[in-house]
Amino acid sequence: MGRRRCPGPHLESIVFAQFLGPDHFNIVPHSVALALAYVLAFPIGWNREHEERSAGLRTFPLVAVASCGFIQAAESLTAQSPEAMARIVEGLITGMGFIGGGAILRREDSVKGTATAASLWVTGAIGVSVGLGSLDVALMLSIVTVATLWIMAPLKRIGVQTKREADSSTKNDEHHVID
Repeated sequence: MGRRRCPGPHLESIVFAQFLGPDHFNIVPHSVALALAYVLAFPIGWNREHEERSAGLRTFPLVAVASCGFIQAAESLTAQSPEAMARIVEGLITGMGFIGGGAILRREDSVKGTATAASLWVTGAIGVSVGLGSLDVALMLSIVTVATLWIMAPLKRIGVQTKREADSSTKNDEHHVID
């Protein structure tokens, strides 16, 4: 007795045609987009790692790649509905805000992590921009973010040092008051 066969195409050929066919499995453009999202987020992660922040070299590229991946994965589902893609982008914006909120810490009289939180949010926007094909927007977001983090850090240190000196001077003046 031979094996009984069902009429019609084999399951293997259906799977092959559906997932590996010429119209569905084009890995090159997706790989290029994911790699570009990674590369554009890497300098931001490098800065945060160098500054010894809670999120750094691994987190930022992964956030950009994930955001880009969500957009690209939804392309075929939302091709005929811009509103559906808008809802996916809205979800990513909300998710980035949630992740960024986790990077913010309140200590005594100061708040830490706001630049890291904002950088995570921008990194998500970089991934979304690449995923949507707005490479010019993604590039500008990366450049402006890196420039802001690198150029403003020394200025912030000068401001903090000046504030500490002023606070120290005020405390010394309070101790020298004569009754």
